Amino acid sequence: MAKGGAARKAVQAVAGGPVLKGVPGGRAGAVLTPELDRVIHERIRLAIVSALAVNESLSFTELKALLKTTDGNLSVHARRLEEAGYVTARKFFEGRIPRTDYRLTPAGRRALSQYLDHMEALIRAARPSR
Repeated sequence: MAKGGAARKAVQAVAGGPVLKGVPGGRAGAVLTPELDRVIHERIRLAIVSALAVNESLSFTELKALLKTTDGNLSVHARRLEEAGYVTARKFFEGRIPRTDYRLTPAGRRALSQYLDHMEALIRAARPSR
């Protein structure tokens, strides 16, 4: 098999189905799937969801500082997560200062858990047997 073929199969490994034959580290419970959750897989969106998974809520300013990103970049990615139903945004004023707080939704928590399961299966499939 070509070098890329084995790598492609390893990249597609996720928990939940038949054994991956011919893939180093293939195991019972692994199945081939076309791709990762593209909404979460993008670096900034994964960072947002991960940060919200360990914090009850974070403000726009806190996320921006934590992720070391720009207003526009954070805004675009947070909006995409909102559209997917993975986060909620609450906009309000503190005195005269506008504020936006973000929280992870139950759907976002499930999506992150599935993404992490997928990545763990990928790691198991890609690692040589020990």
